[in-house]
Amino acid sequence: MPQHTAKILAVDDEPRLLDSLQQLLALHGYAITTANDGRAAIEQLRTDSFDIALIDLKMPDVNGQRIMRYVAENNIRTDIIVISGEASFETAVEAIRLGAHDFLLKPYAPEQLIKRIENTIERRKLKSDAVDIQERLKNSEKLHRFLVNTSPDIIYVLNEEGHFTFVNQRVHQLLGFTREELIGKHYTTLVHEDDLELAQYAFNERRTGTRATHNLELRLRTKDREGHSHKSFATSVMCVELNATGLYANTSGAHDNARRHLGTYGVARDISSRKQAEAIIRYQAYHDLLTGLPNRTLFKDRLNMVIAQARRVGQMVAVMFIDLDRFKIVNDTLGHVIGDQLLRAVGRRIQTCLREGDTLARLGGDEFVVLLPQLTHRESAATVGRKIIESLTPPFLIDQHELFVGASIGISLFPSDGNSDEELIKNADIAMYSVKNDTRGGYSFYTARMESTFSQHLDLEMGLRRALTNHEFAIHYQPQFDAQGQTVCGVEALLRWQHPERGLLYPGDFIPLAEEVGLIGHMTEWVIDTTVRQMKAWVDAGIAPPRMAINLSALDLKRSSLVGEITQALERHQLPGERIELEITENLIVQDINIATQRLTELARHGISIAIDDFGTGYSSLSYLHQLPIHTLKIDRSFVQDIVPERTGRSVIDAIIAMGHSLELTIVAEGVETELQKDWLAQKRCHGMQGYLFSRPLPTEAVTHLLEAAISRNVDVTVQAESR
Repeated sequence: MPQHTAKILAVDDEPRLLDSLQQLLALHGYAITTANDGRAAIEQLRTDSFDIALIDLKMPDVNGQRIMRYVAENNIRTDIIVISGEASFETAVEAIRLGAHDFLLKPYAPEQLIKRIENTIERRKLKSDAVDIQERLKNSEKLHRFLVNTSPDIIYVLNEEGHFTFVNQRVHQLLGFTREELIGKHYTTLVHEDDLELAQYAFNERRTGTRATHNLELRLRTKDREGHSHKSFATSVMCVELNATGLYANTSGAHDNARRHLGTYGVARDISSRKQAEAIIRYQAYHDLLTGLPNRTLFKDRLNMVIAQARRVGQMVAVMFIDLDRFKIVNDTLGHVIGDQLLRAVGRRIQTCLREGDTLARLGGDEFVVLLPQLTHRESAATVGRKIIESLTPPFLIDQHELFVGASIGISLFPSDGNSDEELIKNADIAMYSVKNDTRGGYSFYTARMESTFSQHLDLEMGLRRALTNHEFAIHYQPQFDAQGQTVCGVEALLRWQHPERGLLYPGDFIPLAEEVGLIGHMTEWVIDTTVRQMKAWVDAGIAPPRMAINLSALDLKRSSLVGEITQALERHQLPGERIELEITENLIVQDINIATQRLTELARHGISIAIDDFGTGYSSLSYLHQLPIHTLKIDRSFVQDIVPERTGRSVIDAIIAMGHSLELTIVAEGVETELQKDWLAQKRCHGMQGYLFSRPLPTEAVTHLLEAAISRNVDVTVQAESR
């Protein structure tokens, strides 16, 4: 590992990030000292010398800006690289103005940081070499001429009329003009026409000292020379920072105040790179970096301008809120790289449906917004909505994957649906949710009725987020019986939410919402722990069924933590895996057969059984019955309801039972409500049944009494339990 002589000070108040930074730099052979706050950093800079300081801006008490001011005020020769999570344009510009040599935005790639450090070290070496040269020339009579002509800045002298009497050689390198071309010419030869008024006082500066011109930014023209390779000639102007002061000569024998004005002395520094960096930061502050589209900030700026114009001329403005359908499945199954490419492709297609004056922006995730100014008819917005939906209908070919996405679009109109940017965006969002909840796909205009529905939806979401903390969830158990209806052979654990205002809610009322807002993982983890703990309690009481089945949500199998959550719960409560059976649906399997196979096979190694719930209602290939470790088929209640005296043809349920027997699987029928259904299923050798004919779902205490009664009657009990 190479060793470097550069000494580096790293300052960050996040211990984990500081440790990571220390390890990275040590790995590349750098000597590094760390400080976990601004005060410690200033103390290190006061007592020791460092070549480079890596400084985080946002720290409590003493922040990064105060450290940089301390360095500047004390003339400490340490190059500063700012490493910050603050991405605003103003923050970055302030850091540059305070003396930062470079700015790196968190999170960063390690190779980016190492490259910035290497560049800084190289720049310090060049600067050090230049200092050495100056020292060698210090006693030379050519020193003054050398300094002027090798200066990185343009140094000039103007006479009283504003004509050049001296200019150093740097002007040729930066602007393309030779010294001979400028001597005797007026300063306006170089100044951009739009900055002439601004430049007038600086180039005619008569003041000296602190009142003289300092750090004035303006544009100078470059000479148009075809084929010139210098970077300054990529455009016809160059930005400079100008410092100027008056030149005077004392009249012989006169009082000090009687001075003769000779002209103006000035220094012009090239700040093109800094202005370019500011432009990049400004672009990033107003654009989505993934798609290159305007972001929320720029969209709202344009929307406010359009609203102001529409008020004056009496026109309508439309805001369209677009949420992609089925995008999350693509992102979860194929990864974020494919998902990002798909978002860019979607943005390009939507753009083809818009006029030149319309604005398409990305708010984040799979959410886009469209601004349609200068509308005269409501139908114009509807036409654009239909075009967007039609444009997304053909498949997207991304990295050899044929992908399909749709869109749910909500539309709000100014002035009828709102008078501000926030109102219009919010109401378009509400209209979009109305579309997604009703049909998934299509467009709809905002109405006041939607706000009430959305408010209820939002209230339910907020309540759901508090439900786990407030202990509002409970498990009810529905017993399962054998073919004769005499022996308890299972209990299904069903999740219930005791809502403080709406009363008892069933899974269909809140599970889809939990999946949508990302809470389903926490709920499943709670269900697993609760049911495993209850199973252990029944085991200790001597009344336990042999198995407890837990239903999984459509998103559970995709979570890499699922297997660990289940096995850790079994270990925590000291329950063998053979006591657990997981229930999944056919549709869950086909979303990603590879993930399903991996997860379920790993669970089966721990003795856990697998059941297919609602069997027969899916649309998948039955080949998964051979690929996966399936133990039980549960016949959906819709097929059981067909067992009535008026019907004799029961081909579907016959086929399911026959298939289960041929594969040596356990068959359980759901929704059994009549003696006829029970007798027919028993005749067909169905292994287990559940339904209101036997028992409704019961609270834990009631099921415990049922199991105790079964033991007291010397009845063998085999129990299954589902989580919802």
